[in-house]
Amino acid sequence: MQKDFSYPLNIDDLNQQEQHHKLKADGEELNILKDILQVENVKSFEADIYLKLNLKMHKLDIWGKVKSDLVLKSVVSLENFEKTYEVDFQYYYDTKATYKDIKEMEPSIYDDVPDVVENGKIDLVNIAIEQLALELDDYPRKDGESFEFVSEFDEETTKMANPFAVLEKLKK
Repeated sequence: MQKDFSYPLNIDDLNQQEQHHKLKADGEELNILKDILQVENVKSFEADIYLKLNLKMHKLDIWGKVKSDLVLKSVVSLENFEKTYEVDFQYYYDTKATYKDIKEMEPSIYDDVPDVVENGKIDLVNIAIEQLALELDDYPRKDGESFEFVSEFDEETTKMANPFAVLEKLKK
């Protein structure tokens, strides 16, 4: 992650009151996001993130919403188009856990596995970008576009190119 666009928080500096952080990317930061997300352009990026620390349970709850207007390239028509993403998210950190602790948990797919705080810090920008990236389409296309395969060969040419067609002629 680029250091030019980050919002790090030290876990030890947080209190147990609910906190609200509003993030908004400017021109330079939008260019950084374009490279990170590998899209044609990022027109806007905003995040409302809430935090609630519970020291007794060693738990940091994080929830909020990320909104972004992106310019994507359609895999069907190769034309650029705009799409707005609004992503609600919620997860939590275990403030005392290590990666070794999480590995030893052997969680099932139904368990809610906590994230691990690295070096006593979290970065709210990284969290917001990750949430948006998880919602991006692998193969973006405009609304209403669909891919239809059209063979360049007609049915007769396809029959002639079939290797079993020769065997069928020998059979007769």
